[in-house]
Amino acid sequence: MDYKVLLPVLISFAISVLISPILIPFLKKLKFGQFVRDDGPESHLKKSGTPTMGGLIILSSIVIASLFYVRQYPRIIPILFVTLGFGLIGFADDYIKVVMKRSLGLTPLQKMAGQVGVTLLFGIYLLIQKDVPVTMLIPFSGGKELSLGIFFLPVLFFIVLGTVNGANFTDGLDGLASSVTVLIAVFFTVVAIGTDAGVAPVTCAVIGALLGFLVYNVYPARVFMGDTGSLALGGFVVSTAYMLQMPLFIPIVALIYLIEVLSVIIQVGYYKKTHKRIFKMAPIHHHFELSGWPETKVVSIFSIVTAVLCLVGLMAY
Repeated sequence: MDYKVLLPVLISFAISVLISPILIPFLKKLKFGQFVRDDGPESHLKKSGTPTMGGLIILSSIVIASLFYVRQYPRIIPILFVTLGFGLIGFADDYIKVVMKRSLGLTPLQKMAGQVGVTLLFGIYLLIQKDVPVTMLIPFSGGKELSLGIFFLPVLFFIVLGTVNGANFTDGLDGLASSVTVLIAVFFTVVAIGTDAGVAPVTCAVIGALLGFLVYNVYPARVFMGDTGSLALGGFVVSTAYMLQMPLFIPIVALIYLIEVLSVIIQVGYYKKTHKRIFKMAPIHHHFELSGWPETKVVSIFSIVTAVLCLVGLMAY
């Protein structure tokens, strides 16, 4: 086992911590400030104008640290592709919202087209490459695998798009998406090193990048990751899961993502039928805020739940 692979944690952490004090004032100077919903929690109004697009810090740290390992660990390339692909979609969305002052950003059709395109290319890669089986490990089965045959691509689209948008909905409180995802990255790193899967450099780089970003993203946040960061992190989680044959583990270790996106689907669907709301506000982290939980408590509880679920994931493996 090559423990030198843990160096990307230190490299990406250092990059993240060092470039943040440079990029944050730059974003603030360019007035790349966060738009805050008027119908959201009142406490969030003070966050208006906080620099967003901090996902650039995360992406830069991950890519730079990973580049040192690309030649020796070629399996990290598809993960970097999906992470960057979704990150660029998020960047375009953030840029239109913040710079061009169009609050909706990319149209739903444009965003979906970009996400489908990245997912399709990743799916084609998985089908034509010979190194990673397209079968899925079944949790708690003792190593049994599931083969989907002709349903592989449809299921891939469902899992990828669901995970990516779940990560996007999770990004709504200071440090929430970063804290949850860094724990998921630790889970994947343990599995990757233990199985010598050849993807540990990028999972380690994500840990370091997020820990460095959290220095500036914990409450009260000095910078937000925006869609640039949240979509990229969702792309990282789902592509890593597929490279480890573990997409069926996503509902376990990334249950917070699933709950967040389901809360939005349930809220919208129920309101359309009854004109009433189940939650005080969706995504569900806002429901807990409006129920009286401090923002820091929501982040802490969601992180603790994720940590426990990652342990469950290791048991399931």
